[in-house]
Amino acid sequence: MAHRRHDPDVCGVTAAIAVIEGKWKTTLLWLLESGPHRPAELRRKVPGLTEKVLTQALREMEADGVVHREVHDVLPPKTVYSLTGFGRDLAEALAPLSDWGHRRLERMAVLTRPAS
Repeated sequence: MAHRRHDPDVCGVTAAIAVIEGKWKTTLLWLLESGPHRPAELRRKVPGLTEKVLTQALREMEADGVVHREVHDVLPPKTVYSLTGFGRDLAEALAPLSDWGHRRLERMAVLTRPAS
């Protein structure tokens, strides 16, 4: 059976969500939208993200074609991650979903606000 990321018989939304599922991938995508980052920069900007989980998420995002990993031949080695064109397309596609999410949060805040 094909993994749902690659299964042509799976709903397109499901295939897209499979690429961004997980606690940190949307945050990493958002950070990389602003430009290339080194792994240590990403870790500093995302409290609670361990090096192991960061590495795993970036490798998965690279395998899915949304992140490019570039290793510079210097000492010590310098690795930089950036979005690919495909990754920028994903970020652009997620923008309306992000807007909807913010509207939902505002709505929930109004609904849970104590009556005066």
